[in-house]
Amino acid sequence: MERKGVDLHMHTSISDGTDSPEEILLRVKEAGIGLFSVTDHDALKGSLIIPPLLRKGDPRFLTGAEFSCKDEGGKYHILGYGYDPEAAAIRDVVEYAHRLRIMKVTARLDFLKSEFGFEFSPEELEALMALDNPGKPHIGNLMVKHGFAESRETAIRQYIDLAQFPGGFLRPEDAIRGILESGGVPVLAHPAYGDGDQLILGEEMDARVRRLMGYGLQGMECFYSGFTAKLSRQMLALAERYELYVTCGSDYHGRNKLVEPGDTGLNAEGEYPEGFRRFLEAMRDREYPAV
Repeated sequence: MERKGVDLHMHTSISDGTDSPEEILLRVKEAGIGLFSVTDHDALKGSLIIPPLLRKGDPRFLTGAEFSCKDEGGKYHILGYGYDPEAAAIRDVVEYAHRLRIMKVTARLDFLKSEFGFEFSPEELEALMALDNPGKPHIGNLMVKHGFAESRETAIRQYIDLAQFPGGFLRPEDAIRGILESGGVPVLAHPAYGDGDQLILGEEMDARVRRLMGYGLQGMECFYSGFTAKLSRQMLALAERYELYVTCGSDYHGRNKLVEPGDTGLNAEGEYPEGFRRFLEAMRDREYPAV
């Protein structure tokens, strides 16, 4: 199955990107991408908005989402592709993740006020909480606006991330189950990256993948804008060892990252890896517009 280009990891303003779903479709078309997915954090709204926008000759689209997960073994980002956005199982996961997100935002705001005296107006707080998926980047932007930090990255690193609070988290097995029960394919995003600057390789990476496979993981994002060619080869070898699907993604966030649509590290002119070709074939009847 030939493609002009594929990018399966992109974010809109529904989560922490700067482009609206309409704008990201334009960016994708400008980049000459033939198949794409929007994978907003803990959200599926983009997968409801984009399909009706597609016209003859437009890139093809896969429903997508990225879930922030955690368990006793660490943190994971689980991508879901090709699911039914109307399915109850995926909606339950999104609703649970959103409740956790709102709890964390509230706790972080309380921490910034109590520890540093950083306060925001009622109007700003109302606008923040009205966002589809408020999070650390949005709080960071407010801090920069008020001069509390020089940049959003500084705000997060030096202030927001200092907040420590008890609370629940979305477990990877729950995200994977919700994706599977909604007809989708669960994939481990940027597998070698754990918590913060943590780099996971070798036996630890192997054990992590096998544990997630026990929950139903079906693929790995082996080609990613933040990976070197060597790292991609290592992830690809692991995916091939366990006969997992292979995906690629830029992690495009609009102006929030120095990444462009299609910057996946996968050469669209070369021969696709077997796991990637199998993934494309498995997704063929789940693309929009329907084949």
